[in-house]
Amino acid sequence: MDVDAMKQYLRETFAGTRVDEAGGDMFFTYDPDGDLPADRWLPFATIVTGDGYDTVSDLSHPGAYRLNMGVPKQTYVAHLGTAPTDRDAEGILVTDAGYAARDQLMPHPVYANQHWISVINPGAATLATTRHLLAAAYDFAVRKHDNHRTRESRERR
Repeated sequence: MDVDAMKQYLRETFAGTRVDEAGGDMFFTYDPDGDLPADRWLPFATIVTGDGYDTVSDLSHPGAYRLNMGVPKQTYVAHLGTAPTDRDAEGILVTDAGYAARDQLMPHPVYANQHWISVINPGAATLATTRHLLAAAYDFAVRKHDNHRTRESRERR
């Protein structure tokens, strides 16, 4: 699936999602009312199209992009095992993953310790699982949003 098709899929599939773009990268946040304050803004998925954040994914090629998904811990563990915690001198999490591999689920090179899963150019090998993971990330974002709103409501009483 190319980057434009993935962007369209995310926009059309996940209701209440705000999309912010910066430098060709896209950030997908659940914000159904469009009123999340800046300190509550956290995307459930991102699309990175270049090497501005790290170079281990080798996104400098035309058409290359990395899809990142923040999933619940149990989902991460079910797909990739225990999240890594050790980092190299550049701040990249140390794993056995080939961070530049295409169409392969892998830990996010920087945020896997926070249960983020990545895939570069999802295709035949990963697309079905990627869609499942995106749904899990979205559902997790919705639950966190709803729980926060409930707590706010109780505090106002």
